[in-house]
Amino acid sequence: MSQEAMKQRGLLVAVAGLGISGGALAALQAYYLTQVIDRIFLGRQDLAAVSGILLLLTGLALLRALITYLEGVQAFNLATAVKTALRERLTHHLFSLGPVTLANQPAGELINIVSEGVENLEPYFAKYLPQLAKAVLIPVFILMVVWPLDLTSAVIMLVTAPLIPVFMVLIGKAAERMNIRQWETLNSLSAHFLDVLAGLTTLKLFGRSLEQITIISRVSREFRDATLDVLKVAFLSALALELLATISTALVAVALGLRLLYGEVTFAQAFFVLLLAPEYYLPLRLLGSQFHAGMTGKTAAADIFRLLALTGGSLDTGTERFLPQQKIALAFNQVYAAYQDGERPALTGVSFTVDAGQHLAIVGPSGAGKSTVAALLLGFITPASGKITVNGQDLTALRPAEWLRHVAFVPQRPHLFQGTVAENIRLAKPDASMDTVIQAGKAAGAHDFISRLPEGYDTLVGEGGRSLSGGECQRLAIARAFLQDAPLLILDEAARGLDVTSQAVLDAALVRLLTGRTAIIIAHRLTTVRQADKIIVLTEGKIAETGTHAELLKRQGVYSQLVGASQAGEGQYA
Repeated sequence: MSQEAMKQRGLLVAVAGLGISGGALAALQAYYLTQVIDRIFLGRQDLAAVSGILLLLTGLALLRALITYLEGVQAFNLATAVKTALRERLTHHLFSLGPVTLANQPAGELINIVSEGVENLEPYFAKYLPQLAKAVLIPVFILMVVWPLDLTSAVIMLVTAPLIPVFMVLIGKAAERMNIRQWETLNSLSAHFLDVLAGLTTLKLFGRSLEQITIISRVSREFRDATLDVLKVAFLSALALELLATISTALVAVALGLRLLYGEVTFAQAFFVLLLAPEYYLPLRLLGSQFHAGMTGKTAAADIFRLLALTGGSLDTGTERFLPQQKIALAFNQVYAAYQDGERPALTGVSFTVDAGQHLAIVGPSGAGKSTVAALLLGFITPASGKITVNGQDLTALRPAEWLRHVAFVPQRPHLFQGTVAENIRLAKPDASMDTVIQAGKAAGAHDFISRLPEGYDTLVGEGGRSLSGGECQRLAIARAFLQDAPLLILDEAARGLDVTSQAVLDAALVRLLTGRTAIIIAHRLTTVRQADKIIVLTEGKIAETGTHAELLKRQGVYSQLVGASQAGEGQYA
């Protein structure tokens, strides 16, 4: 995390500079206070003789208070700057990984890390890190002041001071394990709770919802116990450090008192050193009190940097401009693709071409690699080897944003964000007029059901809004595609699981949408496949057959078997 702090070098230097300035002012205050007491009580001077020094002491006190305030403000600014930069970096990185990589990460854990995890960094940068700088710099400064005045006191300080960080390290080892356990328990609780909410319908159907309440209660108790264990260690460490600092200060005071009694040091020297002794140990004591915040920040940072270390298959590395054309032609040349760092192969040496304006259907059993073709074209993953070209340009070399503007994607389960129907359609083109949005709704066969909604296109949907049926969600996704008006269309089983009426409406909308566009259709229904110009049959990541619907039926191969199984009601070939 020190690298993150160094990126805000100006604020870090300001915090450290203000911290050491506060230490220097503390030494000056101690010196002038010693002068006042020495002159009044031993020198028998009146207040008028030391009025200038008293005014100076007042000014130093006010200045020290101002510096302490500014130090706190700058430390907060440092923490805010680091958090903002890290959250933006983390969010950008997670989005760039794409849905394929993130699918392997528990959603609840991701949310907890991005929100609570980043927030846990604030005490580290706002309190622990500035205090660590002061614990290094201020004792050294005070030791340099004390050394020429009283060697004995300087030696006592030099010998006792390291005991405090030693105890911090020893206690910190136990606290680190407990912090990790606490954080892992919180991650587990967040992930499990989100999972339960998402699957609440299923749990109700099987009568298992009450059982989940028991599990959540148990995990909550585990988190409570882990938190209390951490707090116990934090309080124990604070007690131990306070005790060490108090004993060390007492040793300095006893040594000074004895030598003052025997006349080995003057009162001014002894009193000045005695005032500096608490200031010498204070940064170390305060570091101990912030040690828990430091450990919590480090534990959260470990998960944050683990996410930042994830690698995915996005196209974010592309730099070439995509040359826009009215129609798109595609070519796969010996493309290999895999998931989970190559451990799960998906495509093995796939080659095919799609001419401009051509409709290609991809069929095959589950796990054959159909959706991987879509993931490659959308930039969710990149080929392990081989080449994909778009109008002759290497896909992995293209700028993702430019390329994706030319691709419309209708997935199996379109997601509706919290907002109005119009806002959800406008995802494809945020500046589209209301008339254009309505035209897209009509083209998608969605206008009639939207008009029946309480507020029409202004009806709230998504989280906290009105629930729509599967067919209605699909038609909104098709409306997005109409609004985007992209030359390449990817349909990933767009009509799966719909009733006959919804399928009929959707089929009519898809016919209109496919007209004049290059299309990749990940198919599961015979009617969709028949309309395709070419069909590819995938099995185990390889192309088993290629041809038209009629040609493939004549071959009596894999495709014919899939069609027969579909017609016999034995299954679907999606």
